[in-house]
Amino acid sequence: MPDKDEIIKRVRKAFEYDRQINLHRHPVKVSYADGVVILEGEVESVAVKKLALEHAAAVDGVRGVVDRLHVAPAERRGDGAIRDSVCALLLHQPEFRQCAIRGFASGRLETLRDVAAAGDGDIEVAVSEGVVTLEGRVGSNSHKRVAGVLGWWSPGCRDVVNSLAVEPPEADSDDEVLDALGLVLEMDPLTRDAQIHVSCRDYVVTLEGVVRTEEGRRQAELNAWCLFAVDRVVNRIAVQQ
Repeated sequence: MPDKDEIIKRVRKAFEYDRQINLHRHPVKVSYADGVVILEGEVESVAVKKLALEHAAAVDGVRGVVDRLHVAPAERRGDGAIRDSVCALLLHQPEFRQCAIRGFASGRLETLRDVAAAGDGDIEVAVSEGVVTLEGRVGSNSHKRVAGVLGWWSPGCRDVVNSLAVEPPEADSDDEVLDALGLVLEMDPLTRDAQIHVSCRDYVVTLEGVVRTEEGRRQAELNAWCLFAVDRVVNRIAVQQ
């Protein structure tokens, strides 16, 4: 069994081999105890966060990974502003029109929209130090994933803890990922009219097709990475010349 220093060395080496992980710009603290690797710090994207967790978990001798990584936001905003942004996005999306929306403000839960008891869900939004937490219930895995993406879309968001329950419970699958990503790509103005074909196998998403701009190409990939349980994204989208 490798010792503590060797495990940490192997994790760091795995990071260095991945061109998407820039430890010089965004240092990651790696520690290890009792078979568990702890990762701490700010990284530059959701993709880097998920890749770092995957690399650490794959190191021989690692039995678990504690995720304390956050994403460095493009702009810093207060928790109240982030919460308001998440709630506004939820309120304006047709997919959540039958969901009650509530937000924590100054330690109190405020109801922003209530629905009848037979509604499709009840979502509570809380934000602490830039980390968005979603609790409550929604009617499908697709709704859970889309709600999480809206959290990531909110300026200032550093992480999303998606604790939404799906009621009635349903089995998750690659098809559920595809359903959610289709909704997200249609919602995003940068990808709405793009010719993008999406496939998913074992929670690895592959994007193909043509977009008009490099920004659209990057945004399509980011949207896929933001989906709950997506482990990897392969971007084969071409930019139309």
